[in-house]
Amino acid sequence: MEHYDVVIIGAGAAGMFCAVEAGRRGRRVLVLEHNKAPGEKIRISGGGRCNFTNLHCDPAAFLSQNPKFVISALSRYSQWDFIDRMSRSGIAWHEKTLGQLFCDGSAKQIVAMLTADMADAGVELRLQTSLSDLQKTSAGFEFLAGQSRVRTTSLVVASGGKSIPKMGASGLGYDLARQFGIEIIETRPGLVPLTFAEPELTTLKPLAGLSVTAAVSNGLARFEEGLLFTHRGLSGPSILQISSYWHTGDPVLIDLLPGEDALAFLKSKKSGQGAQSPGRVLAEKLPKRLAAMVAESAPAGKTLANLTDKDLQGLADRINRWPVKPVGTEGYRTAEVTLGGVSTEALHSKTLEARAVPGLYFVGEVVDVTGWLGGYNFQWAWSSGWAAGQVA
Repeated sequence: MEHYDVVIIGAGAAGMFCAVEAGRRGRRVLVLEHNKAPGEKIRISGGGRCNFTNLHCDPAAFLSQNPKFVISALSRYSQWDFIDRMSRSGIAWHEKTLGQLFCDGSAKQIVAMLTADMADAGVELRLQTSLSDLQKTSAGFEFLAGQSRVRTTSLVVASGGKSIPKMGASGLGYDLARQFGIEIIETRPGLVPLTFAEPELTTLKPLAGLSVTAAVSNGLARFEEGLLFTHRGLSGPSILQISSYWHTGDPVLIDLLPGEDALAFLKSKKSGQGAQSPGRVLAEKLPKRLAAMVAESAPAGKTLANLTDKDLQGLADRINRWPVKPVGTEGYRTAEVTLGGVSTEALHSKTLEARAVPGLYFVGEVVDVTGWLGGYNFQWAWSSGWAAGQVA
């Protein structure tokens, strides 16, 4: 029988960060990871440069059944703390846009920083090792780690969510929570492209590959960022953002000229360039293919001068208030995160410990906390891992 003070399931961002903090407190720590290497999601994120946090990280940028749950962890270990950690490790970084911070070099630098910190703190890491036969004991927990029987006082579940199953993502953390009677908020893909059916798909397909800046909203949130047309529907940062607020059957409203009054533009052009076609005039503001698609909503064969005020209003609405109705998402295969998870009502916000199961902790994506696109979810991993690492 092997004995540890803390065992952490998952060598992702939250798990490794928690391990370092617990190890530095003198705790004997074991991290179990079923993949061949630690930090795989860190390695591939941000195009290989890892969008590791956001300058504007704030509780308002997180979705949860209890929006206030994140306040404690985020305030005690903030984006500024992690930025300082990066600087002390000599990892150069830059702001890309909207407060998003990326490594100047490879994301592997962050993985190397965390694994080196774990080694320095005396943390043991076992790769390609899974947990099974978990039991609660009077002194903590007992289970099989591969073929070895292990006993620990504290057990930290940092196994992530269901997103990107080809990288080994699974529902293990949710299964462990259910084993101890902990509620799971229904999970679904988040930060994911939206898909469409006919007839809308017929309209969208010819625009595949086209990218524009757009404001996308649904009554709950609004995001003004890039929008990408695909063969299956819509993607790009603005769509990924709104997807976390979208539910099946809900419409999405798109403004193709955010900050501009399309009706006022069309009226001014009617008086000065009335002999031109709507498509040609709209191409001054929109890519040609997109302008042609919008112009299809106007009466065929008419010049701008021949359009009525009602016609102009219809064109303007197609630009500033274009309603689309997705039928689904591309699922966990491409989702960057998993919405839902371990109920925050079951956890202490300061420590991430389960209220009904002393010594059991849940950190990172497995918890019902999901941030916006742009480094927010990594910050939740650092903050929640840090919080549990202070006490586990």
